[in-house]
Amino acid sequence: MLQKIVGLLAVQAALVASLPAPEPAPSPPGVPSASTARSELAALTVAPQGSQDGYSRAEFPHWITQSGSCDTRDVVLKRDGTNVVQSASGCTTTSGTWVSPYDGATWTASSDVDIDHLVPLSNAWKSGASAWTTADRQAFANDLTHPQLLAVTDNVNESKGDKGPEEWKPPLGKRTGRGFSGYPIVSYYCTYAEMWVKVKSVYSLTITSEEKSALSDMLDTC
Repeated sequence: MLQKIVGLLAVQAALVASLPAPEPAPSPPGVPSASTARSELAALTVAPQGSQDGYSRAEFPHWITQSGSCDTRDVVLKRDGTNVVQSASGCTTTSGTWVSPYDGATWTASSDVDIDHLVPLSNAWKSGASAWTTADRQAFANDLTHPQLLAVTDNVNESKGDKGPEEWKPPLGKRTGRGFSGYPIVSYYCTYAEMWVKVKSVYSLTITSEEKSALSDMLDTC
């Protein structure tokens, strides 16, 4: 009987191991497939980063009004959260729940959540945006059509700063073990790289050789 039980447990463990890991669902629109991202990555122009001279966040007017009294931050908070309540007289967020895809943390206060520019504004500036018009930079900084904006844990966003994937990757990264459910620990490397490549491709921004190598490695986790 004991041998039979051990055998059944082994079969159950094998079945659990064969289940796909439930990666965090990307909230932004326009996330490409891994194969599309690889093709877009191959087509990007590789070049050293340009100068930081002249850069400031003011060069990228952001959190502009989207409709009524709702600005871009309000829209992303509503889109990326669950049970989000905003004031009847405007778009002030009063409650909700947000799961940060970068670290898997859950928050119920919007003050704990930043809206991240996936490709940081400084990185974009040094990758070609310095030559854009202010209107172009405003469109980039408030893009709700492509996977450029997402709600994440504030201090994780601060740790990212203006770093590219060659210097910073989401903490929810490598598959290092198994959770209590038996599923492998999830990774956000794949989705993060897919989104990064899409944004750089849409806006014809350059990448460095180190950046390209890091993105290729991350896409290999898909």
